[in-house]
Amino acid sequence: MSEPSGIPVGRRRRRPLRRVLLAVVSAVALATAGATAAQGAAPTPPSGWTQVFLDDFNGSAGTGVNTSNWQYATGTSYPGGPANWGTGEVETMTNSTSNVSLDGNGNLRITPLRDSAGRWTSGRIETNRTDFQPPAGGKLRVESRLQTPNVTGTAAEGYWPAFWMLGAPYRGNYQNWPSVGELDIMENVQGRNQVWATMHCGTNPGGPCNETTGIGSSTACPGTTCQSGFHTYTMEWDRSVTPETIRFSVDGTQFHSVNANQVDATTWTNATNHGFFIILNVAMGGAFPDAFGGGLDGDTRSGVPMVVDYVQVLSAAGGTTTPPPSGTRDAYSAIQAESFNGQSGVSTESTSDSGGGQNIGSLAGGDWALYQNVDFGSTGATQFVARVASGANAGVSGLVEVRLDSRSNAPVGSFALANTGGWQSWRTVPANISRVTGTHDVYLTFTSGQPQDFVNVNWFNFGR
Repeated sequence: MSEPSGIPVGRRRRRPLRRVLLAVVSAVALATAGATAAQGAAPTPPSGWTQVFLDDFNGSAGTGVNTSNWQYATGTSYPGGPANWGTGEVETMTNSTSNVSLDGNGNLRITPLRDSAGRWTSGRIETNRTDFQPPAGGKLRVESRLQTPNVTGTAAEGYWPAFWMLGAPYRGNYQNWPSVGELDIMENVQGRNQVWATMHCGTNPGGPCNETTGIGSSTACPGTTCQSGFHTYTMEWDRSVTPETIRFSVDGTQFHSVNANQVDATTWTNATNHGFFIILNVAMGGAFPDAFGGGLDGDTRSGVPMVVDYVQVLSAAGGTTTPPPSGTRDAYSAIQAESFNGQSGVSTESTSDSGGGQNIGSLAGGDWALYQNVDFGSTGATQFVARVASGANAGVSGLVEVRLDSRSNAPVGSFALANTGGWQSWRTVPANISRVTGTHDVYLTFTSGQPQDFVNVNWFNFGR
């Protein structure tokens, strides 16, 4: 679990992976914190997909996980690996049912606890299997329905729950991160209503994957907050398209993707040409929580679990079409600009805009970015809104245009932009568009009478 993008620009992170004082809460509080009703079974795989792994955490209350599926990572590091799991987190991971147990209602609970001396324990489990990857020309989907620890504000200081994956070559080596790849499907810190998804790869620091930040993005949980309700977090790794793409979604709405053409071929191959294993854990403290207001202190509440309904892995052979909702984007939620499915002339960079993450830049006349399967619904959209910035020279301007399904189609709307005060001086610009319904591939195209770059884009969405 490495720190995802979305952290303040300029802050460097740690090296590999995952990653005072009040009385311990009572046993009654521990039993009820984040209490949830019994959950249902994992959804039936769609047509064309095969279930290759499932744990829906059925079992007696107070028992540990199924060790035919999972192994415990205990202590404060892997043997010979970086201290504090490489992140600065402060807890000791255990296999105690006080930290990792089934609740008897079809859920797993990973519960961080503080003892009377102020020492924290928590849990980290990993799949025994390390072979999760798409077949040649096919797809892999890894998903979990879970509720992050139901704690917010100062009581959440230091909480860092995560659902993520590491490249198989890391197991037993512990010194080859990030080149072997890391896929963070869900990370959350400080009780914020925000989920991060990130790919780590290349070399550290810096390198083609911007380590130690990685290539990532974040979004708010839809409907209920990440803490107050269950949400389904999904990674879909697609080898059936060119370039090969890894997509991240929450409740069926994609908010981030990473394409093979965003890095050099050697970096991509080293990070993806092997299997992965899955990790669930709740870290306490560390560099990522620190970046959002500080880590553990006397206000941090002990005993609030991450509650996991199921973990499921599906595989699809080559030629299978991705069914909704995982491949569909909501036109009315923020679409992160760097989550494109195709592009020409586009680069990505860390952004100083609120929420962090990345923006796309180096945008000049003739450049474009593609966002597939954007669902406008039956009512239809009449407005386009984009978060943009420009440091273009005097006299340099251009149009940000929206086209549907083909770059050769006429724009359904556009707005003009000139210098906004700098390449990280952001403003939200609206534009009217012709009414759009249904599901379309959306192209952002950039047109200018001058050859120079004229705009950066952080995110965009549509309105009715």
